[in-house]
Amino acid sequence: MKTEAHSKTDKTRIDISVIIVNYKSWNHLKACLDSLKGIPKAAFTFEVIVVDNASNDHQLEKFITLFPEFNFILNSGNNGFSHANNVGAKQAKGDFFLFLNPDTIVNAHALSTMLKLAINNKNYGIISCSKLNNDGKPENEIRLFPKPLTLFGTLRVFYNLKNKHKIAKQFNATKDIIFPDWVSGSIMFMSKQWFTTVNGWDEDYWLYLEDVDLCKKVANAGGKVALTRTTKIIHNHGGASRANIKTAALTKAEVIISKHVFINKHFKKFSKILAQFTILSFGLITKFLFAIIGVLFFFIPKLYVHTLLFINLIKYYFNSLIKGTWVSKRAPNYL
Repeated sequence: MKTEAHSKTDKTRIDISVIIVNYKSWNHLKACLDSLKGIPKAAFTFEVIVVDNASNDHQLEKFITLFPEFNFILNSGNNGFSHANNVGAKQAKGDFFLFLNPDTIVNAHALSTMLKLAINNKNYGIISCSKLNNDGKPENEIRLFPKPLTLFGTLRVFYNLKNKHKIAKQFNATKDIIFPDWVSGSIMFMSKQWFTTVNGWDEDYWLYLEDVDLCKKVANAGGKVALTRTTKIIHNHGGASRANIKTAALTKAEVIISKHVFINKHFKKFSKILAQFTILSFGLITKFLFAIIGVLFFFIPKLYVHTLLFINLIKYYFNSLIKGTWVSKRAPNYL
């Protein structure tokens, strides 16, 4: 796919390539880029690459002028998080990649800490750090790979209760470094070598679970996913993914679609069939009931969104049956 790049040539060696995917998150992006602009390049060197997923709102040109020291790439469309990250990685010159959400505020200590960890621990395939919201509250660090018994909230509660001692040991509050199964794609640090080893982000995902998949590939390749608590980054949780009810219904549907994609890739034999059937049947039944409520109370956006969600799922499952694929039609790797 064609991309349009605007960059400032720099022939010096670069330690870190910061790659940010943007879609109409300009206010957050400005704050993020301002924080990066304020980082001195004494201890390490870095470049910033922003991949805009065709926001088409004339803001990109303003940012190119506002931040001439950073690199901007206009993607060919809203091709999803994985695709945009891969586009950025292809342009990156750094020995290490930091995949960063635009709704983050970063600092030099966080970058240097993750860089040192990656250099000193070659088996750390992915590194992240503690995240705080604007109010200073920490983000959840307990992240486990999806299993047949953790696909739904109720089952997940029972699973966590049964395995509470094992989980407590894995996420011991006294440890500076913990090893969750996966970390959020909002902050992911990895070497170019590891990125190449696992063949980058999987473009079968349009949105959601692509970060879980990347961590799973690292684990399958013998690497560790590490999270350091010795440094922190602010994560504001405020993108453009749910700006209105149509967008909310679309993104909620993509969560379910991405579950199907992940299960198809990483579950085995009978558990794969059972999980796919369970999500499909349970999802359609519950979403149908909520859809009826949404029709009755169409004037309440939070309820009507369930009606649109059900319609999106029906379209997806019908298309999947016809095409023989779980992949979303919005994903770049769609048939």
